[in-house]
Amino acid sequence: MAQCNNPVTGISYLFKALPLLTKPGIKSYIIIPLIINIFFFSIGIYFGFAYFAEYMDKFLDTSGLWSWVADIVDLIKPLLYLIFGLALLVLIFYTFSIVANIVAAPFNSLLAEVTEKYLTGQAIEDSGDFKQIMKDLIPTIMMEIRKLIYMVLWSIPFLIMLFFIPILGPIIWFLFTAWMMSLQYMDYPMGNHKLKFSQQRALQGKNRLFSMGFGGVTMGASMIPFINFIIMPTAVIAATIIWVEQYAECER
Repeated sequence: MAQCNNPVTGISYLFKALPLLTKPGIKSYIIIPLIINIFFFSIGIYFGFAYFAEYMDKFLDTSGLWSWVADIVDLIKPLLYLIFGLALLVLIFYTFSIVANIVAAPFNSLLAEVTEKYLTGQAIEDSGDFKQIMKDLIPTIMMEIRKLIYMVLWSIPFLIMLFFIPILGPIIWFLFTAWMMSLQYMDYPMGNHKLKFSQQRALQGKNRLFSMGFGGVTMGASMIPFINFIIMPTAVIAATIIWVEQYAECER
């Protein structure tokens, strides 16, 4: 169990997934998730940074303020740009990652399925092709919406901490987001085995440090330009490897 709850071990699985992106039998299944991810991240980057400077200039407008207050604002303006820029970066990739995962959920589930078959040599019971994808489309999207509601409700207090508690707030937000990322991607292999969202949270809660290691490195990679385009299929494959090598083993 100690190995299963090691955050460094959790981090390593994202890198284990990279060679599988080009494996026969897997690479053809990453195309649709890849296109969806590129589309949503491109939109997020464009609109986020296109309006960032404009809104920051309005927010930090010192006209009408006392001169000494304006001087202080001007002095710390670069720091405020940095803080709010980083916050915007996190929010963009966090939000659009969730949206992209909702849209790509049926295809990510299929990617997790073929990855598990590649790793174990055994097909998942009731495994599906395109017809199965369409059959599971509504239940899968409903599961994503339930996850989204869970994440949004928990995001509110942590966002307040992010903006109003210096130093500690960003650390807490990072840990929260790492947990959310692990829940998001581990859902695909776990969902293929009919685990409910509550069961998934309970299982990962037993190995929380491991989960945060995996989720943290996934979140960090999603904030790196161009790398973020391939993070969705990579994380799905990594989550499937985790299920096969760690979580299933821990449950035995």
